[in-house]
Formats: sequence, C-alpha cells, structure tokens
Amino acid sequence: MRNSTMILPDKKKLEKAAYIFKTIAHPTRLAVIELLDKNGPMNVNELMGVTGCEQSLLSHHLANMKIKGLLKAERNGQNIYYSLREMSLVEVVKCIEKCDCNM
Repeated sequence: MRNSTMILPDKKKLEKAAYIFKTIAHPTRLAVIELLDKNGPMNVNELMGVTGCEQSLLSHHLANMKIKGLLKAERNGQNIYYSLREMSLVEVVKCIEKCDCNM
C-alpha cells in the first residue's frame, strides 16, 4: 500500500515547462537557440544564411520567441540582433539531444 502523503507535481511548474517546450518545439527554433549560444548575438540575415530559412518565416519564429521571453533583441543601426534571454534553454536542448528515443 502506498503512502497516503503522496507528493504531487507542481501544476504551475508543469504549465511553465509545457509553455517553453511548445515555444521551442520546431527545428528552426532549436537551431536558433544553438546558434545564439555558440555565436552570441546574431541578426536575421546572419541567421538566414546559416539556417536556410526564409526571412519572413525566420522573423516569425524570432518574434514568437521574443514575445514569449526566450530571446532579447537590440537594435544596432538598421539591424536587430537577437540573443538568448534564458541561457538555461541551452541546457534543456542539450538534455533533449541526449535522449535515446526511437526516431
């Protein structure tokens, strides 16, 4: 018989985690996280050159990640440079990459 004082998961923490996973759950967004981690701030043109993603779609991804608080953006002249606001995302991505699921 199980102990009647079972510890339950924190619902708010689970909702936050799901929100973040939904936000990064796309290969381009994961690539952006990895690129910004390895290269520091980058603008849309630099990210386009590496990801091969169209400008409009990449801008959509970046805006979504910025609105949700994962990226920050700083204007320098005519360019906007994106960087990671949450460095812990890098650890999340690395952890996921280590998972040995059947793909």
